[in-house]
Amino acid sequence: MATPLTVAFHTLGCKLNFSETSSIRRSFEDHGYNTVDFETGADIYVLNTCSVTDFADKKCRYEVRRALKYSPLAKIVVVGCYAQLKPKEIADIPGVDLVLGAAEKFNILNFIDGISKSSGKGMVFAGDVKEANVFIDSFSFGDRTRSFLKVQDGCDYKCSFCTIPQARGNSRSDTVENVVANALKISKLGVKEIVLTGVNLGDFGNGTEVIEGQRVKKEALFIDLIRELDHVEGIERYRISSIEPNLLTEEIINFVHTSNKFVPHFHIPLQSGSDKILQAMKRRYASALYKERVDWIKKKMPHCCIGVDVIVGFPGETEEDFLQTYNFLKSLEISYIHVFTYSERKNTPAAEMGNAVPMDVRRKRNEMLRILSQKKKMAFSLPYLGTVREVLFENIKEDGMMSGYTDNYIKVILPLDGSMINKIAPVCLGRFDDQCEQVTSEMILQNS
Repeated sequence: MATPLTVAFHTLGCKLNFSETSSIRRSFEDHGYNTVDFETGADIYVLNTCSVTDFADKKCRYEVRRALKYSPLAKIVVVGCYAQLKPKEIADIPGVDLVLGAAEKFNILNFIDGISKSSGKGMVFAGDVKEANVFIDSFSFGDRTRSFLKVQDGCDYKCSFCTIPQARGNSRSDTVENVVANALKISKLGVKEIVLTGVNLGDFGNGTEVIEGQRVKKEALFIDLIRELDHVEGIERYRISSIEPNLLTEEIINFVHTSNKFVPHFHIPLQSGSDKILQAMKRRYASALYKERVDWIKKKMPHCCIGVDVIVGFPGETEEDFLQTYNFLKSLEISYIHVFTYSERKNTPAAEMGNAVPMDVRRKRNEMLRILSQKKKMAFSLPYLGTVREVLFENIKEDGMMSGYTDNYIKVILPLDGSMINKIAPVCLGRFDDQCEQVTSEMILQNS
């Protein structure tokens, strides 16, 4: 059977998925395949799926249909978290030829030649998630200006609503030495900003344990990693993706405050402002600790952007519980909120709890927090009108415009100037759109 020449990719979900898709793409290219745009039509389509967001099944089916629309004879491969959790369901989707689990996806080239469109049913290679016990490094390149660098994978936490440990296995990490080496590779590719990614980023160090006398300790902690990365030449910005509040120490915050490269931007999952609900979720902190972290960040870096994840409608969440969350968020100096409506996940303790919140109530609470998020975003962003901040312009261009982000994560747009792509330049922030989502083209670009 002739080896297919072209391959196309589509990624659903988090920054970690984007980093892994990029690494899988490079493995294809290293073996002579040509990467093409999804809409061009390819011999092979690789879909990297997510299980965190709602409608994982619908999204997967939609992308399979879309791939076959552009290339009816294409071989369809599905990988990612959803593939690990529901491999047989995915294999039954018309058009799917191969499903690979967490331990198999990085060996995708070993399975490609075995694909047969004539079988009528997708083949499944998805072992027990315990087999995904080795850290595989990856980073994204070419998809956008920033590079997503994976430094940690898996999770040892047992949050009652979450399927990620079932999809990715136990917590494990890269070594500081290898992360620094990857950062140097990324630097030589001309990338200016790296986003550090992982499932439980602050838990970095698992899998690198050393025996010291009779004690077993991590070879390095997250603070040790970022201290070393700060010295990598060529990288001008580092951004820390989502990090648990109990793992975001004052030491980390203080370091970001003094660093010339780590930007003032944290994304800290809260999930609920009700301590009763936090306990039911099996989160490892109380609301008081969360407030301490936010207050300390703002004390050190008043200009810092702070994002929050919140789940509404968790089983047993009363109106009083929700209002505690709402008022708690309202009292904090945060910058935006990512609101998730709770949805039942099979094989999680939360799905068996009972006391389900009616869906219309969940949606109402979601909308209330989305409105609050807009108000928080406006309160954070408006004071910067008329000020000058450094913006990194990305290679995503639409309708004759280019966009980028300030160090503290304010999105700006300007008329397209190709010479400014992947460059950091001072920009005078002009006028926000109606949703306070981005600064419009009234900005004045200063001499860089």
